[in-house]
Amino acid sequence: QVQLAESGGASVQPGGSLRLSCTASGLGYGNYYSSYCVAWFRQAPGKEREGVAALDVDGSIGLAESVKERFTISKDHSKKILYLQMNNLKPEDTAMYYCAAVTPPPRLRSELLNPREYNNWGQGTQVTVSS
Repeated sequence: QVQLAESGGASVQPGGSLRLSCTASGLGYGNYYSSYCVAWFRQAPGKEREGVAALDVDGSIGLAESVKERFTISKDHSKKILYLQMNNLKPEDTAMYYCAAVTPPPRLRSELLNPREYNNWGQGTQVTVSS
């Protein structure tokens, strides 16, 4: 398994930007990007956890409809860090953001943003968007 930790959450005004980072450690660290499907999820108070962005083993990227054209998921191969770049933030983006990973990856691409498919989770980082 791999241990994950998020960082970069903050309070920003609508229209602002943030970049979240997710670092990995543990026995699975060396194979993190080659063997694991990784993703970002978020959960607001009173709501269910929802998938935001996913990066599959083959490089396929999945984005939630609510964040398309605004968010981007990427990874730094040299530093082995997963990122979530968030632009033009809106109040409805306010939530606790989590990074997650699973290996082997889900069989269906339609399940990449399903939190039930993942078994490695970070503790979360809070993002608050308000005027």
